[in-house]
Amino acid sequence: MFAFLAAPISRLLGSAAARGALGRIVAENVPEQKWTYLAAGLSMVGVSVATAASAWIMQSFFDAVSNPTDRERVWMVAGAIAVIFLGRGVFTYLQTVLLAKAGNRVVANIQTRAFAKLMRQDFAFFSATESSEILMRLTMGANAARSMIDAVAVGLIRDLLTFIGLAVVMVWQNPSLSLMFVVVGPIAALMLRWVLAGVRRLAGKELSSISNVYRVLQESAAGIRIIKAFALEELMNDRMKDAVRATEERQNAQVRLSSIMVPMLDVLAGFAIAGILLIATSALFGGGVTTPGQLMSFVTALLMAYDPARRLSMTRVGIETSMVGVRLILDLMDRPEPMIEAPDAKPLPPAPLQIDFDAAGFAYGEKVAIQPLTLTCKAGETTAFVGPSGGGKSTLLNMILRLQDPTTGAIRINGMDLREARLQSLRDAIAYVGQETFLFSDSLRENIRLGRPEATDAEVEAAARLAQAHEFIAALPESYDTPVGENGAFLSGGQRQRIAIARAVLKNAPILVLDEATSALDNISERGVRDGLAALSEGRTTIVVAHRLTTILHADRICYLEAGSVVEQGTLEELLARNGKFRALYDGAEMAGAEAEA
Repeated sequence: MFAFLAAPISRLLGSAAARGALGRIVAENVPEQKWTYLAAGLSMVGVSVATAASAWIMQSFFDAVSNPTDRERVWMVAGAIAVIFLGRGVFTYLQTVLLAKAGNRVVANIQTRAFAKLMRQDFAFFSATESSEILMRLTMGANAARSMIDAVAVGLIRDLLTFIGLAVVMVWQNPSLSLMFVVVGPIAALMLRWVLAGVRRLAGKELSSISNVYRVLQESAAGIRIIKAFALEELMNDRMKDAVRATEERQNAQVRLSSIMVPMLDVLAGFAIAGILLIATSALFGGGVTTPGQLMSFVTALLMAYDPARRLSMTRVGIETSMVGVRLILDLMDRPEPMIEAPDAKPLPPAPLQIDFDAAGFAYGEKVAIQPLTLTCKAGETTAFVGPSGGGKSTLLNMILRLQDPTTGAIRINGMDLREARLQSLRDAIAYVGQETFLFSDSLRENIRLGRPEATDAEVEAAARLAQAHEFIAALPESYDTPVGENGAFLSGGQRQRIAIARAVLKNAPILVLDEATSALDNISERGVRDGLAALSEGRTTIVVAHRLTTILHADRICYLEAGSVVEQGTLEELLARNGKFRALYDGAEMAGAEAEA
């Protein structure tokens, strides 16, 4: 159980990977909390000194009680014991509170920085990464970093100093008996090495199982409509049971493995202490120990040293367990940032704004989504993109919004490459309405006001009127102050769409991007919203993606996008006269509309 005495402290801190991760976690988080950690460290030193002193005072205590006629000495020893334990209690309290305060701040800082890192990732990252994995990285990763720092702080300061202090007491009282610790060390080291190998193996599997639990939970919450519609409750219950049971089994296996260290150390320590006591008693009666007080001081220090020695042995187990979670957060923090702002970024030129595709293309690895495209969306005009699903329309919009950068060529606004523009300037210049409407868990008023946070209530209401949303909002019990629930759960799809349109109307940006903006509306509402959007588009550079051709019939230019290439473009009349792919799409839509009316 005293194996760490025979090994350098670096070995106590775990593997080389763990030491590297620990060094980084400490360097990035501890300096900000250095005074709190310093105060906690001093408190732990106080605990260590008080613990060693409580063993040391046992000699005076037993010597005093063996001679009760010396009343003055008895009172002095009793007072010293009270002071020692009072100090130990105070220092223990301060250590606990200060470590918790610093640890909570570390978790908050890591989660804040990690979230900011997430916000600098591109759209492709969020498309490829499950939300359950992101949640696990931010929660478990940050807490694992805190656990690692706490384990090292407590292990290297309180436990190590406490053991050293008690060892000094033992050596001072009887050096020859203290040498018997060397016999125990190598045995404890071998046991610890075996336990660590298993802990490393199981820790990664445990996190994988927990990730599965998060995934099932997230999918169940997001897909509850489908689950109910297709009676998939039992299927999801079975998936959750499997995920939970796998997590339970791996956690139990890890507990069994890590917990076996303590009883093994108990058995080893029991035999060692029993042997030392027998030898010490023989030495006492043989004259090897001067007084019973010396023997009791030695035995007290020996017994008290077991707890810090055991905790030190388990410090490496705790570090290796935390290491898996720490890797999760460090991997996230080390991700490249494809959407970073150029150091010399400049604001966009003033409106009106023209968008040029300068041989702009995009590929996901080897899969080409957009062929190098050269196209101009003129200022103040409406450019519409139509075509079959998978043709690249969404990727095209992502590049305009700079959610993804072109892998070839460039997209320019008034001649400025978007990669050279300030991100805030670009975001301010674009109002966006997508087919997948997202609302924040807030009131209707605040969701609309996100378009322009400084807008007045009157301006919010005017935007809602233009988006054909005022009528249904006014009919609600709390009107504009009605909470919408998580992602607008209390609203219909059409109502959510109109709130999103009102948000874009309120923003009043020089560029308007509409991605199936009326897809969730009925025909009557669509006509009203379409008229409002037509008025909003006046004098703005408008980009429209639509399947409903009624929304793009008055566009200044229509582009038919297929397999990442613009195969046809022109006005409505020009495209119809060509009898090409757009004409076939138009005729199909006309026929579908006639059948619907019939």
